[in-house]
Amino acid sequence: MEKLKKRWGIDSNFAIVVILIVFAITGSSSLKIARPFLDYIGFTRDIFASDWYFSVLYWTVRVLIIFPIYQILLVTFGWLFGQFTFFWNFEKKMLSRFGLGKYLK
Repeated sequence: MEKLKKRWGIDSNFAIVVILIVFAITGSSSLKIARPFLDYIGFTRDIFASDWYFSVLYWTVRVLIIFPIYQILLVTFGWLFGQFTFFWNFEKKMLSRFGLGKYLK
């Protein structure tokens, strides 16, 4: 725990527990929210052939669609749980690693 507190700049064990809960809730929620959205836009597994490369294409596109949903939910749940500053800084750091940090300035 001490290693995480030092790395994340957190001073209490309670904050670490809250942060881990937010990560868990966000991951589950992003998948639950993405499924109806993907069904609504007609992006289902049925539209692809059964060959392996279509399966890879399907999952690649699905992850690319789910990614922005996850980012929005992460900051939202972070705000709801009182850890907005941590998750906003986490988002900026993650997006800058993807080369999208220039859009956050």
